[in-house]
Amino acid sequence: MDFKELKEKDNAYIAGTYSRFSAEIYDGDGATLRSEDGKTYIDFGSGIAVNSFGVNDKAWKEAVTAQINKVQHASNLYYTRPQAELAELLCKKTGATKVFFSNSGAEANECAIKAARKYSFDKYGEGRFHIVTLKNSFHGRTMATLSATGQDSLHKYFMPFLDGFSYASPDFAGVKKECGDGTCAVMLELVQGESGVNALDPEEVKKIEKFCKEKDILLVVDEVQTGNGRTGSLYAYMQYGITPDIVTTAKGLAGGLPLGATMFFEKTKNTLAAGDHGSTFGGNPVACAGAASILSRIDKDLLLEVQGKSAYMRTHLGRMPNVLGVSGLGLMIGLELKDKNAREVAEKCLEKGLIVLTAKNRLRLLPPLTVSKGEMDEGLKILNEVLSE
Repeated sequence: MDFKELKEKDNAYIAGTYSRFSAEIYDGDGATLRSEDGKTYIDFGSGIAVNSFGVNDKAWKEAVTAQINKVQHASNLYYTRPQAELAELLCKKTGATKVFFSNSGAEANECAIKAARKYSFDKYGEGRFHIVTLKNSFHGRTMATLSATGQDSLHKYFMPFLDGFSYASPDFAGVKKECGDGTCAVMLELVQGESGVNALDPEEVKKIEKFCKEKDILLVVDEVQTGNGRTGSLYAYMQYGITPDIVTTAKGLAGGLPLGATMFFEKTKNTLAAGDHGSTFGGNPVACAGAASILSRIDKDLLLEVQGKSAYMRTHLGRMPNVLGVSGLGLMIGLELKDKNAREVAEKCLEKGLIVLTAKNRLRLLPPLTVSKGEMDEGLKILNEVLSE
């Protein structure tokens, strides 16, 4: 089956929910991908921040294969070692006290929304269920997480959306204005990935945390995209000097397998009890084995490498033609372009052998944490050529 036949089959049988780029991903190594016909691509997307250590990572494959050779699924009616070991790793590395496993970032955020409302119900009774999120936020595509998402462009077709959400400007004054007696939680992305890779101001975030603690409003941090080393710390909140009550993560956690996690800190550790929530596939032992391999190797040395690679890329990107600004944290980078359409630039990059993503009207770069200097240089060269045209 050649590429034309593949596209025809895809169009015939798969729901048309994705505006796919015209490339096939067949195999690869590290941050270099290949199509079946042999064309190579430098990967500055990592499957939207999922392939933390690139593709064909040996240690990750060994961990996953070892678990597949034992049992691929057991359900949450029984105990499995990979799940318990991964939960312990997450708690010890973050200070969280309990973890709930799901399959995706949206599900991790659904769990956080339910837990925030139950915490408030248990303590204050009915009526205190309102959650403040930010304008231009993105929290998922389920009905609850879409309701939590602060983008008007996504609030159509599927009405009615869930009640109890409002959207604040991304600063302390905006959040305080939206909070009231019925507010149970504030939910933040510290770097808003889907809307342009915009990092929140650390001082504003600290003011929000202080306000939330004073009012017993839970602070929920959505680290679905920013987590697991992506921003140069294990989780972005660690750079902001805050302690959330709930943290959600997914994407890069399992290095390419579907896994989400909702981490509960001291105040919320006993909020969910038997029967309050559940997931058939959540905490699948194969996915957890892969995640334990990833998480155990995100150490101080690797994070310093991520910070160094970020500085290297940002320096070069800031000098490129038609770049007005560079945003984001770590290896989560946004490029504001002058007189260039981001989608068209991404398509031209792909033609020349570079995978980049878009976020609204910006380019978004999310290379594997282990991207080599040679791969960075090759990708930056191609991007510079495209932006120079």
